[in-house]
Amino acid sequence: MKAEYDFSNGRRGTVIPQKGKTRISIFIDDAILDEFRARAEKAGTGYQTLMNDALKKYLTGTDQPITEKQLRLVLRQEMPEYLRSLTATGTRPRTKRGSG
Repeated sequence: MKAEYDFSNGRRGTVIPQKGKTRISIFIDDAILDEFRARAEKAGTGYQTLMNDALKKYLTGTDQPITEKQLRLVLRQEMPEYLRSLTATGTRPRTKRGSG
C-alpha cells in the first residue's frame, strides 16, 4: 500500500456506474418484500432482479387475459375432480334455481 495516493483527478460518485439503471429509495410492503426474497432465494437470484422482471412483465403486458377457450379447458379439467370431491364428502353443489 502506498503511503500517499493522488486523488486530484478523482470524481465523486459510484465506482462502477450502471448504465440504464437508477438507484432509488422505495417503500414496499413487508409481505411483498418477504415473498420476493423467498422466491429469489429459491431461484438462486437476487430479489431486486425478480422485482425488476415482474415490473417489466407488467408494463409490457405479456400476461394476456385468459381467453374463453382457456377457461373452458381449465373447467373441463377441474370440474370432474371437484364434483368427485363433493360426492365423497356428501356435499351437494349449489345450483341456481329456475324462476318458475
